[in-house]
Amino acid sequence: MLRRLDIEHRVVHYDHDPNHGSFGLEAVEALGTDPDGTFKTLMVTLDDGRNAIGVVPVSCTLDLKAIAAAAGAKKARMTDPTEAERRSGYVVGGISPFGQKQDLETFVDEWATALDEVFCSGGRRGLEVVVAPDAFAVALDATFVPIAAWPD
Repeated sequence: MLRRLDIEHRVVHYDHDPNHGSFGLEAVEALGTDPDGTFKTLMVTLDDGRNAIGVVPVSCTLDLKAIAAAAGAKKARMTDPTEAERRSGYVVGGISPFGQKQDLETFVDEWATALDEVFCSGGRRGLEVVVAPDAFAVALDATFVPIAAWPD
């Protein structure tokens, strides 16, 4: 998708450890990246039945109330992993915001706009793409909103 849209990006690989407890932290540790600049892609199911994508730093959790409000819904819950895989076309731990099977409304935490580049999954475990934050808006028509719950 990024190539097709002529969006500048880099692809970085690392050896995936199937025994690691966190896909996002594994990427951060393997690549030596900043957990505030490495983002994870999460699918939610809204109370009206729609699905949406939230993209937040690995160091954070997704604020379900915030993403629901951003999507114009009252509530959101994490999508069942099997359903997320079916809808995205990717496996959990490798779900990329780019090139999913379905075009879903995408929300990226506004923190991304403060960064020069963002690491996010490239579509499989052990593969990350590095893009400028505006790639989310150009490729996905994503909205930048405060949807990350930052640790205290």
